[in-house]
Amino acid sequence: QVQLVESGGGLVQAGGSLRLSCAASGSIFSFDPMGWYRQAPGKQRELVATITSGDRTNYADSVKGRFTISRDNAKNTVYLQMNSLKPEDTAVYFCHTVEVVPGSARGSRYEYDYWGQGTQVTVSS
Repeated sequence: QVQLVESGGGLVQAGGSLRLSCAASGSIFSFDPMGWYRQAPGKQRELVATITSGDRTNYADSVKGRFTISRDNAKNTVYLQMNSLKPEDTAVYFCHTVEVVPGSARGSRYEYDYWGQGTQVTVSS
């Protein structure tokens, strides 16, 4: 059973920094990509950043230049370094990954989505 365990959320003043971590376990297959989404009260869940096993990254425009995503493939862990935090970054942050399972047919594969339980990030003004 795949599990995603998140840590690192909390309360910080505007302009401050936080680092989120998410460790994936329970599979012998690869997790690709890994990433972070967030959901603020009354809003839809939105992409924050993703990273592939080849370190290709994708960021939401709202966090570019302030957030950095990275991963340790050996530990199946993804990190989100958040700097210059703003009150509008306040949300529950969810770790997400896709487990990639090779299929029996050549070149085929199955993909399964997993989400973490979420960690609260609150930025005070």
